[in-house]
Amino acid sequence: MHQEAGPTTLAPIIDLHCHAAGVGAGGSGCLVSDRLQRNWRYRVFLRAFGVTEELLAAAGDGAILRRLSEQLAESNEVSAAVVLALDGAVDEHGELDRGRTELYVPNEFVARETLRYPNLLFGASVNPYRRDARERLEAAAEGGAVLLKWLPPIQGIDPADPRLAPFYRRLEELRLPLLVHTGSEHSFTRGRNELGDPQRLRLPLELGVTVIAAHGAGSGRTAGQSNLARLLPLFAEFPNLYADISSLTQVNKRRALPRLLGHPTARARLVYGTDMPVLATALVSPLFFLHRLNRGAIREIQSIANPWERDLALKRALGVPEEVFRRGRGLLRLPGRPRPAAHLDPAR
Repeated sequence: MHQEAGPTTLAPIIDLHCHAAGVGAGGSGCLVSDRLQRNWRYRVFLRAFGVTEELLAAAGDGAILRRLSEQLAESNEVSAAVVLALDGAVDEHGELDRGRTELYVPNEFVARETLRYPNLLFGASVNPYRRDARERLEAAAEGGAVLLKWLPPIQGIDPADPRLAPFYRRLEELRLPLLVHTGSEHSFTRGRNELGDPQRLRLPLELGVTVIAAHGAGSGRTAGQSNLARLLPLFAEFPNLYADISSLTQVNKRRALPRLLGHPTARARLVYGTDMPVLATALVSPLFFLHRLNRGAIREIQSIANPWERDLALKRALGVPEEVFRRGRGLLRLPGRPRPAAHLDPAR
């Protein structure tokens, strides 16, 4: 059983859901597709990270993690963030398919860069359809990964695929939680949103994997139901199911948070995440909650410069209890900070 932090233990707050990216500068192995670079989202996210293309060209993609660490260090309460790698789509041979991959952030890059900063933790990503998925998973665990991240609609992963059972069993043996996107995905130019159906998580849950449903299935519909409605019954069925509250103050997902908080079983399984850099964009604002917050509270929240401090203030004002912010630490694989495995080529 995982040990949860109660509301009075004041365990450190860890952001379980923080993104990184890169354009390949400095030999990072990162990739942003030409299609995504031409999309308006690319410029928005560069600004939210606090970097420019010129800075990345001069200093390398590691500048993004340096900036994340600097901003996080200015927070009075959030002690660390899990920075997520993102594996790509793969072809029929189990190799990286660059033609179908819009964003690729290699494990080796994130493992190496997070070791530079005491407030950043390594969140790995392995597409289980990789030819060498098992070896990559083992390397990530040896390299200090605290969780594994999937974005099924973009990576082409079907969590319900029975062929993934051996991968799930090894995940459970390693005690690596699976942070998996649930709901629709709109941050990319294309995707298979049917793979964000939370009901597809039954297989890893049945095999004992600790699953964190990212964004609490707060967007989209499947089979005539909201994805959130399809997620909620699973909490009673599976004690190893959690959900993070990342991006649930985003304009298109703001109705999901009160439903999760109002569901007693789900409320006890919520953990804190931000979806950085999304929380630093115009998609997140207390102004979207004029019906729930008074103008004084809105002005006070808007005046907070640090994105993590502003996120905490908004979510607290919306009724998120203190234990939610502190529960996630107990789910992470935190044996120490071993050096990352270096035998895999980050550009593959």
